[in-house]
Amino acid sequence: MGTVDRMDWQPFAAMNLLRNPFGELTREDRVRAAVVDVADCIDRLQQPQTALQFIADCGRGKTTHLLSIAAQAPAAAYVYLPEDERCPPIPHGQPLLIDEAQRLPWLVRRRAFARGGALVLGTHVDLTGPLRRAGYRVWTYHVGQDLTAERLAQMLNRRIQLAQLRSGPIPQISDAEAADWMARHGSDIRAIEFDLYERFQQQIGVG
Repeated sequence: MGTVDRMDWQPFAAMNLLRNPFGELTREDRVRAAVVDVADCIDRLQQPQTALQFIADCGRGKTTHLLSIAAQAPAAAYVYLPEDERCPPIPHGQPLLIDEAQRLPWLVRRRAFARGGALVLGTHVDLTGPLRRAGYRVWTYHVGQDLTAERLAQMLNRRIQLAQLRSGPIPQISDAEAADWMARHGSDIRAIEFDLYERFQQQIGVG
């Protein structure tokens, strides 16, 4: 009797997957899964007293942009500001990346902006005013407004590829399916990924 590869006992092995591709990702895998071009951002951050702000509601990709920039800047420091919790210490970095920057307490924000150096902010509100008062030249990106079904399909399929078990076919999201998801959730990628997580769980009889 032949032996069975232990990986074939994994719940998603029948789909040639190691895991549910829409589960929580590590920071490194989030960067690997990103479908963003931050080359112009990196160039702009070479200019003195420059701030980039990525504005959007939750789930549109602000964090993905920040982490993608941080991955290309060895001296960068990234900090996430949790909701309804005490503000964590603001690190030093070049650039300094602050996720959910709208949660910065006024005095902490003033001190952080007064340091100088490059800033990258993920925020729900436009912080152009306080940034300019601190002497920054500001570049603003409205995340998610240019999302297309084709790009969404590429993003979702990148997640699936990261979970691939071995060479061979894996599930794919078509452009038409991506368009259907956008019809339900608009540009809320997080909501789409949550629904896809549940769908993949159902396919193995869990959930």
